Amino acid sequence: MKFNTIDVHGLKMFYRESGRKELPTFLLLHGFPTSSALFRNLMPMLENKFHVIAPDYIGFGQSASPSHTDFKYTFENLTNYVDDFLTQLGIDKFYMYVFDYGAPIGFNLAVRYPERILGIVSQNGNVYQEGLGKKWEGRKKYWAHPTKELREQYKSAFAPETIKGQYLGGEKPGTVGPDGYTLDIYYTGKPDYAENQSDLIFDYQSNVANYPKYQEYLRQYKPELIAAWGKNDPSFIYPGAEAFKKDDPNAEVHLLDGGHFVLESHWREIGQLILDKWAK
Repeated sequence: MKFNTIDVHGLKMFYRESGRKELPTFLLLHGFPTSSALFRNLMPMLENKFHVIAPDYIGFGQSASPSHTDFKYTFENLTNYVDDFLTQLGIDKFYMYVFDYGAPIGFNLAVRYPERILGIVSQNGNVYQEGLGKKWEGRKKYWAHPTKELREQYKSAFAPETIKGQYLGGEKPGTVGPDGYTLDIYYTGKPDYAENQSDLIFDYQSNVANYPKYQEYLRQYKPELIAAWGKNDPSFIYPGAEAFKKDDPNAEVHLLDGGHFVLESHWREIGQLILDKWAK
């Protein structure tokens, strides 16, 4: 595995890369509050059959984290940077793995360039109303009536115990190590982290508004899709996985006995699903 950075519009983007470049590319798109480190176990499983690329978005992991007063923290803008990142690396067609925040970024790319998508893995990467758990009811009220008080309240998402709970919730004891959440907690100490991420929490409403667009893409292009879902996730609940089958006859659904970060405990199973379906 190699660890690299590239300049995208004057900002450093960090990425992990493995596998030979002549192999089909697999783009791995992480979620919140993590980084490309999420894929540290999966990448070695895929690297003999794919050219694997996992970037850190602007504001995440080892990539640049400008202040929200200097950078527009929206999902459209994060997509733009991933888009230009791929262009600079000369990556045209690719499979993609989308998790959490990676889902709107990945599906934004799919809507822009449907001809480039070879296949999709959605691991708790929601694009359906059916997949929104109860916590989103409060978020919708915040989006409709934003106040400074609510913005401060939602900064609890960055608290160490919240992050740890996201990793361990819905998992069997002893199946998730501390490495992932400990690193994520470290990154919350970056300057302006809470304000930058608060902008993204508020902008998440744009992703929900785009759900019909993502669903239309699925209906029209019917990509091969694996929905590998932690069925105990309270944030993106498992009906969101089953909903893919409404619009995409090439979707297969696998409900795994884990939570939001099910890749931490089931990376072998998810990796094998990918290899069984697409490895040549």
